[in-house]
Amino acid sequence: MKYICFGYLDVENWTSKPEAEQLAMIDACFAYDAILKKNGNWVSGEGLQGPNTAVTLRHRNGEVFRTDGPYAETKELLGGLLILEATNMDHAIQLISNHPGTKMGPWEIRPAEDLSAMLAASERRRLTVGE
Repeated sequence: MKYICFGYLDVENWTSKPEAEQLAMIDACFAYDAILKKNGNWVSGEGLQGPNTAVTLRHRNGEVFRTDGPYAETKELLGGLLILEATNMDHAIQLISNHPGTKMGPWEIRPAEDLSAMLAASERRRLTVGE
């Protein structure tokens, strides 16, 4: 089963560390990612640019409004995500618990939703609309 793992960065803690310590932490994270890949647990992962590059969209009264910046102000920012293949939630927790990135901030783990049945039903509905 796939698990989506959101890694947050405690900005205040991170920026207080010397550059050498930051670089060592980054290297440790990439080394652990290589282990996840080797063991077949890695599906995908991406780092995110800073919140100053974010745009938040909201739908209100039939219109979409744009706000520059992240959805919420917080001392921790979403730094990236990993998609893992794990046998169950306990396995996903074990995999992320060993990730050096847990020292940089909290992680949220959620099972991926299988949308295949919902997608197939939507496709059938959309096909019948055209008849």
